Amino acid sequence: MTDSGGVPSAAGAAVGRRIGIGLMYGLWRPRVLGAWRVPSAGPVILAVNHSHGIDGPMLMGTAPRPVHFLIKKEAFVGPLDPFLRGIGQLKVDRDTVDRKAITDALGVLEQGGALGIFPEGTRGEGDFASLRAGLAYFAVRSGAPVVPVAVLGSTERHSRLTPAVPPLRSRVDVVFGDAFEAGDSSGRRTRKALDEATVRIQERLTAHLAEARRLTGR
Repeated sequence: MTDSGGVPSAAGAAVGRRIGIGLMYGLWRPRVLGAWRVPSAGPVILAVNHSHGIDGPMLMGTAPRPVHFLIKKEAFVGPLDPFLRGIGQLKVDRDTVDRKAITDALGVLEQGGALGIFPEGTRGEGDFASLRAGLAYFAVRSGAPVVPVAVLGSTERHSRLTPAVPPLRSRVDVVFGDAFEAGDSSGRRTRKALDEATVRIQERLTAHLAEARRLTGR
């Protein structure tokens, strides 16, 4: 589902948020801290650590706004393809410069939407130790503020019934940090400027993760 001009549908993302709320709060016990830090309107980038497959859906169900996530193309298989498209999510090929994904993501921000990104590029330790340049590019190019998000507790234990997910009704913490500008206010988009922005972003995300762990005890 797309809006006019091919931008992923804001209405679809709103439906996805309602589905996320029902699933995440129905299956687990999310504890949300700092959601008020997400700007209530205008473009924003939510930068999320990624250590478990439920991190994206968990954010969709706990964020105060509908989120359009950049999701690896491998997830768009079978019936998941039309479903993910229908709820306004963006397919990205991580092995190449995916110009359509870039255009779609910038379109979301241009229309004042919330773009969700796993800046580590793939699931890992979820500690922001290795960032790709994509987040810096979108932040510098659009001028949208970045809100760091830490999802904690999704990998601590596994369900006996379904080992791929945390135990049902277990607590998962979602901690939103302060919004910040990734650019240096010069408007430069050179490789050097993007590299500097990436370093700036990594410092802020790592500091937020440490604070989130301190707040939650995880």
